[in-house]
Amino acid sequence: MRIELDGRARLLGDDVNTDYIIASSRKKETLDANVLKQYLFESIDPAFAATVQPGDLLVAGRNFGCGSAMEVAVTVLLAAGIRAVLARSFARTYYRNAINNGLIPIECDTAAIREGARLRAVLDDSGVRVIHVDGQREVEGRPLPPIMLAILREGGLVPYIRAHHDLS
Repeated sequence: MRIELDGRARLLGDDVNTDYIIASSRKKETLDANVLKQYLFESIDPAFAATVQPGDLLVAGRNFGCGSAMEVAVTVLLAAGIRAVLARSFARTYYRNAINNGLIPIECDTAAIREGARLRAVLDDSGVRVIHVDGQREVEGRPLPPIMLAILREGGLVPYIRAHHDLS
């Protein structure tokens, strides 16, 4: 099973919490990710949402997704056209919410990735590789268990269960 993504790097820092992804005040108005995507990262960069392009790859440091366990902090990224987040580490709840909703969490060394860099991420049974297309460098990522790859390939946990009728 293989997943390949090509996209432009959008850089964030360490400890990006779920309220930075989408503010609590916005979640009080609606939980519709298609509405909320216009407010993506507004407390970090008010212009960020307007500059997102489908296929962009978020690149962060340590502890991405810390804070509350609201799934909308995952689904709003998907609604904006972001299919994956590359980070040095993830908050565990965010990581599982990402898998369950079809957002690809890639744990890898992100220190050498620059804003706007062209990246290719390849996930398969042999592991995870992130290729810096511009510089032809490659970084190994933390491999995902086969069941998680299968869930991501189906687009998340609910589509996986619909297709396979169980988790085997």
